[in-house]
Amino acid sequence: MSAENGTPDTPAGSPDPTGPRPEPLRFFGTTWVDHGTGYTARRAAVSAGSLILAAASCLVLRIAYQGLQLAGVGGFVELLMVVMFAVCGALAFRHTWSGFTSRPDPERQASLRGLLAIGFIGSLLAYFCRSLTEAPGEKLHRAEYEQARARHVKRTARRSGDPTRKRRRS
Repeated sequence: MSAENGTPDTPAGSPDPTGPRPEPLRFFGTTWVDHGTGYTARRAAVSAGSLILAAASCLVLRIAYQGLQLAGVGGFVELLMVVMFAVCGALAFRHTWSGFTSRPDPERQASLRGLLAIGFIGSLLAYFCRSLTEAPGEKLHRAEYEQARARHVKRTARRSGDPTRKRRRS
C-alpha cells in the first residue's frame, strides 16, 4: 500500500486474483473502503480545507466587487455581477452535489466547464457539505464496487476445476 494515498502498489493494468479493485477518490485514495488509515482525519481536513477556500474565495470576490464600485461602472453592472455569481454558484453546487450520487455525462460536463468555473464557490460548498457525512463520491463508488465484487463472486463461483483438463466430447 502506498503511504501517500492508500492505493495498492500494483499497477492498474495487472490482473488481480482477489477480484475488482476499488477506484481511488481524490484526497482519500482507497481508504473509503474500510475507513482506515486516517480516513476520519482526511475527512476533517477536506471539510476544513474546502470551507477555508470558500471563505477566501468570497473575500476575493468582495474585493473584486469593491473594485467595480470604485470604477463607477454603475448599479446595473454591479447587480449583474452579483446575480451572475449567485446563479452560477447555485448551479455549480447542484451539479457537484449530483455528481456525488451519479456519474456525470462527459459532454454535459464539458459544456458546463465555464459555468462551473464561475460558480466555483458553490462547488467548494458542496464538497464541504458532503465531506461532513462521507468522502465526496463514496456512496457512488461503494455501490459500484459492491456490484463489481458481486459479479466477480458470481463469475468465479461457477468455475470448477482446471479448464485445461476438461474432457472433450466426441
